[in-house]
Amino acid sequence: MTNEFQVVFHNIDQTDAIADAVQKRINKLERYCDQIIAGRVVLDSPHNNHHKGKVYSVGLEIHTPSKEVRVNQEQHDNHAHEDLYVAIRDAFNAAERQLKSVDKKHRKTPPHKDGSNFDNQAA
Repeated sequence: MTNEFQVVFHNIDQTDAIADAVQKRINKLERYCDQIIAGRVVLDSPHNNHHKGKVYSVGLEIHTPSKEVRVNQEQHDNHAHEDLYVAIRDAFNAAERQLKSVDKKHRKTPPHKDGSNFDNQAA
């Protein structure tokens, strides 16, 4: 894996803590898919005048040889996403689920045994 991830901060001050949290989640993605070519993470705090608090959005693009995974967590009604770290967690969890499904579909050998043992069972 080349691990070429671009992290973009939009309307958010870049801090070491946020960058570290994102990098840890990127590293965790490697456990689910070792074929990631590149990716992009966009952290955004859109200007919403009709909401009391800021609701953060996190966008992910992950490129693998077999598929491009996109996650866009723009949930303006989700008050849990008033915490940037929760928004990051939710976006990366969604990406992990997609990468797991990509990995399962593209395995060369099936993870289950063949049905040859069923023929030998007594009825």
